[in-house]
Amino acid sequence: MDYYKEKKILIVDDEPELLELVVSTLKDSGFSHIYPATDLKAARLIFKTEQPDAAILDVMLPDGTGFDFGQEIRKQSDIPLLFLTARGEAEDRLTGLEMGADDYITKPFLPKELVLRLATILRRAYKNENPVIPIAAGVIDLSRAEVYKNKQTIALTAKECAILETLYRNSGRIVTIDALCEATWGENYFGYETPLMAHIRRIREKIEENPSAPVSLITVKGLGYKLITL
Repeated sequence: MDYYKEKKILIVDDEPELLELVVSTLKDSGFSHIYPATDLKAARLIFKTEQPDAAILDVMLPDGTGFDFGQEIRKQSDIPLLFLTARGEAEDRLTGLEMGADDYITKPFLPKELVLRLATILRRAYKNENPVIPIAAGVIDLSRAEVYKNKQTIALTAKECAILETLYRNSGRIVTIDALCEATWGENYFGYETPLMAHIRRIREKIEENPSAPVSLITVKGLGYKLITL
């Protein structure tokens, strides 16, 4: 599951058939939070209530332009903006880029191309967020504190997330017991070795196919632990 597909996407276009096509293509591609609008009035309401993470804006709209709305957004937010422009309108493309657009695409376009361009700017814009971590038995999503394994969603506790985040930042390298305890419980971590072992055991039950023979969260005897990712 790609983390960026959980982002809220606002799409504004006054052509109902094109709008429906883009929405269905995004849904088929795994995007789960899509908010369509056919004019600026509806778009402004969605922006206010939903606070989207990115916006796809048609330039020509019945009650204004996508550039007008883009400028309004830029006064409040740095979310990625992708403009839809008419073929041959070079001035539109330049205007969009000058006002801080992340990308543009000319009409007519292939919906899959729009999906690929959107995915690229979302990965670039949100690359520093808690990641989605692929492991042997499934996927760990730290931003949602969940593990996806065998078509099931398993919740992680805050302490489990803290341990996994520390291990992930050092993927493939040994993290000492002291370092894990300090990252999880702070400076006064002495005496937490036993609770750490209990948390490691529970994490393995959630992320490993066979917790008794772990392949993702490995014990390095006498030193600590390491996380093996795909």
